[in-house]
Amino acid sequence: MTNYSKLPAILVLEDGTVFHGKAAGKIGTTTGEICFNTGTTGYQEIFTDPSYFAQIMVTTNAHIGNYGIDGDDEESGKIQIAGLVCKNYNINYSRKMADQSIQMYFEEGNLVGISDIDTRSLVRHIRDKGAMNAIISSENLEIESLKAELAKVPSMAGLELSSKVSTTEPYYYGDESASTKIAVLDLGIKKNILRNFDARQVYAKVFPAKTSFAEMEQWNPDGYFISNGPGDPSAMDYAIETVKEILAADKPMFGICLGHQILALANDIRTRKMHNGHRGINHPVKNIIANKCEITSQNHGFGVVAEDIENSDVVEITHVNLNDNSIEGIRVKGKKAFSVQYHPESSPGPHDSRYLFDDFIAMIKD
Repeated sequence: MTNYSKLPAILVLEDGTVFHGKAAGKIGTTTGEICFNTGTTGYQEIFTDPSYFAQIMVTTNAHIGNYGIDGDDEESGKIQIAGLVCKNYNINYSRKMADQSIQMYFEEGNLVGISDIDTRSLVRHIRDKGAMNAIISSENLEIESLKAELAKVPSMAGLELSSKVSTTEPYYYGDESASTKIAVLDLGIKKNILRNFDARQVYAKVFPAKTSFAEMEQWNPDGYFISNGPGDPSAMDYAIETVKEILAADKPMFGICLGHQILALANDIRTRKMHNGHRGINHPVKNIIANKCEITSQNHGFGVVAEDIENSDVVEITHVNLNDNSIEGIRVKGKKAFSVQYHPESSPGPHDSRYLFDDFIAMIKD
């Protein structure tokens, strides 16, 4: 295992800002869009969430690695983030269920990181300046060289990434004798979404991102689920067309996060890149249909355009964010189709929103 504690590392932002720290994880260089997550727990779920693909994650919690790594906490089959920035990087851990240290995990997963950074200062900078690309290196400390390499990294806007993280072959999840069958379009799905379906007697068949509606329909599912995932939704014509066909066939449908944005685009509601997105486990959302509030887990850098929904005769708003009034949920009028921007499967996070899975099953059976 690398003796990271004496090795320097450097973080350079797209706007030229430089942070010096210590190496964490694998020695090397990595690039991606830098973002921050305000959650106080759940770092392994964050690392393995496909929605974070191609992003460098800044953790605002002061300690990372302190409760080790447990294989049961993974949300996909591998580390998905492009890099890690943290304050205190803890190789020693305290949890009986843990299998290994974070350093071993990162070295096995080829993850480059940097620690001993003033993350409060960095997060304030990103919050004010907005999302931007960044580079971390523990092998090259020449700032001008790193800036030149960083200049080659494409912006997240316009990037199609779901096909890079989606399953390559269909697979099944749950009990084959379950009462409900759901076709899942995998744009970067988290395992806990499938666990929530399984807990509700749902048998799921998970399809690759670019699967057509006709192919999924051959399985004769009772409903369709459009998953979360990374990248710019407006660059995903294939998924938008699939959702349009599901709607035209009048099939029950539920979307989460990226799936929410795809449902909006399928109904001529535009999406936009946010200043720095929502990433954390304490975002307050109001269900304006039920007139109730819930605390939600969130992870997205794009959102739907509120003005388009307000002017739409097809789509109506169901949930709003109480921090910034952004759109958190919609439903299609006259259809059994709805979506939310946040993560009701909440891994990590509170369980306030898991009723949405029950609502979807009830809608299918209605």
